[in-house]
Amino acid sequence: MTLRRTLLAAASTSLLVVSLGLPGSANAQACPSRSVSLIVSFPPGGDTDALARLFGEKLAARIGQPVVVENKTGASGTIGNGFVAKAKADGYTLLFSPNTMATAPLVLKPGSGVSSLQGLVAAAKAGKISNCASPGTGSPTHILGQMFNRSAGIKIDQVPFRGSGPAIVDLIGGQVPMMYTPLGPVAQHFAAGKLVVVGVADAQRSPLQPTVPTLAEAGYKDAEVGAWQGFLGPKGMPADGVKPLNSHLNAILKMPDVQARMTALALLPVGGEPAALTGLIVDNHSRYGRVIKEAGIQAN
Repeated sequence: MTLRRTLLAAASTSLLVVSLGLPGSANAQACPSRSVSLIVSFPPGGDTDALARLFGEKLAARIGQPVVVENKTGASGTIGNGFVAKAKADGYTLLFSPNTMATAPLVLKPGSGVSSLQGLVAAAKAGKISNCASPGTGSPTHILGQMFNRSAGIKIDQVPFRGSGPAIVDLIGGQVPMMYTPLGPVAQHFAAGKLVVVGVADAQRSPLQPTVPTLAEAGYKDAEVGAWQGFLGPKGMPADGVKPLNSHLNAILKMPDVQARMTALALLPVGGEPAALTGLIVDNHSRYGRVIKEAGIQAN
């Protein structure tokens, strides 16, 4: 599954990539015989929570058992992630997470007046913009901010929030001037003229915002963060438990109503095998780890 992330500077856009798969290994029941817990490490109201509830509903219908979404928030997502990591590897406790889970372990004024990447950089160099909202320390958007700082020769510090929802509230309210964020949670606000999208932090332009340039196109190299969301389970989940879940989730991705809902959330479905998500996590951990080390990023 691929989701495009957007940099806003009371307007700015990064890009979010969603790959869907479940890591695991060998022996469990192929079909659940009781309710499944789906853990979301961020508060209700964001795109991660909305998508988890959509998939939970569809998965429940396919397996004939309830799928209960639980929000276990805090510490840049590590509380919920840790809960699932310690759960029994029987397929009854799953995690739906953005790529924060690959980076977290490594680790205020009204209206900005900005309408372009060049304007954002100029405002930062002039000291008019000095901070931005982020959903948490060590999150992919925090790392993207460090990449962009280095590429543009500026210094914009993050203001960490407990998830995207509260950060967006303060962005709209003018408490923070800009934010790196997925497109979905803020689409209604730039449609209403409250926010401006100024750049896409992915290798290609987003088909959801085809007129908005990538950071590289605008001359800011090495500031690329592909963001994603996916399903994961505890280490040691048996292969005969992982395989049917992966099959169900890939089938759900192809449902017309699911794709319509994802479009409304500014998400792009990709899907795939567990190994694809595993490879993506390994790549993120290595590549972003270098930025985290160089910038000295640490959770408070």
